[in-house]
Amino acid sequence: MPKGKKSKTLPAKSKESELFLNKDYVSTLAQLKETIQQCQLKAITAANKELVRLYWMVGKTIVEKQENHGWGSNFIDKLVKDLQNAFPGIEGFSRTNVFRMRAFYREYKIIPLAVGQINEIEHLGILAQIPWSHNVILMEKLDNIEDRIWYANKTLKHNWSRDTLGTWIDSQLHQREGQAITNFKTTLPTPQSDLAQQTLKDPFLFDFLTLHKDHQEKDLEDGLVSHIQKFLLELGQGFAFLGRQYQITVEGDPYHIDLLFYHVKLRSFIVIELKARAFKPEDAGQLNFYLSAVDDILKHPSDHPTIGILLCKTRKKIKAEYAFRHIDRPMAAIEYETMLTKAVPEDLKSSLPTIEEIETELQKRGE
Repeated sequence: MPKGKKSKTLPAKSKESELFLNKDYVSTLAQLKETIQQCQLKAITAANKELVRLYWMVGKTIVEKQENHGWGSNFIDKLVKDLQNAFPGIEGFSRTNVFRMRAFYREYKIIPLAVGQINEIEHLGILAQIPWSHNVILMEKLDNIEDRIWYANKTLKHNWSRDTLGTWIDSQLHQREGQAITNFKTTLPTPQSDLAQQTLKDPFLFDFLTLHKDHQEKDLEDGLVSHIQKFLLELGQGFAFLGRQYQITVEGDPYHIDLLFYHVKLRSFIVIELKARAFKPEDAGQLNFYLSAVDDILKHPSDHPTIGILLCKTRKKIKAEYAFRHIDRPMAAIEYETMLTKAVPEDLKSSLPTIEEIETELQKRGE
């Protein structure tokens, strides 16, 4: 070392910097984040439950006064004004919402208290755990209490927004979920077979598509891919889109799967074959070929068996069940519905504007 020069020593890593790289610290931080999120959710749920309890009590008071003392709607009008004056700026005491509170109590007061419930609000169960706006949607769109509870459970499980809840009710999800014709019980282990069955709907509603009644598979495929976000929404949570006309090669020959997905909860590839016609028994053989190929070529050892879906314009139950019997790979036959355009008479076609002409006209109007 040259004379007169001091050696430079690298600063030792501080305990703090070592801590930040420590796996224990990373794990501790993750646990704290999860705890905070759980507490936040509990706080929101508790606050919502108190709001629902408040609205229940307001509704109960109104109903009892009207039933026991004969007070009419004028009583509600006066009550609304007095509450608004007492609590200015609170939208919850609008005339419309106060009438909803009365309806809420009248709808659910008939539910008997279960064993162990200490007060009448507890018998609302799941309804007290979802937002008030969601309860309003349930009351306005559904007459059956059991159906309301079914959607309330789905709302809490999937964290549906108010608009999403309304959309699923309008599409009658409760009548479609788990109704697909499948062979899942004989081809998948019990936990996954139940989950797979409940994941699928029948029919699928593609009301975002407008197709001619004589449309072809390519028309349907083009429409679904063009509206892939809406398609995924109808399929449900967990589907990841991998591609259309997905090529697999078997002994040097290329084959193309119409639509290929991966389901993150099922841990399975999902093969969807489109049939713009009625289901045919031979369709099961073609689908079985694709499932075998995907299992050998794409499936990871930790993945569950690939699931196949035949999306058909129509299908007969017995034909599908016979076709799937004794096949050891999971598959389903599901109908789909779209918006259908009416056929245009030939003598009128020439007088109708083309798509290009319509787009040009719209661009002119937008200038």
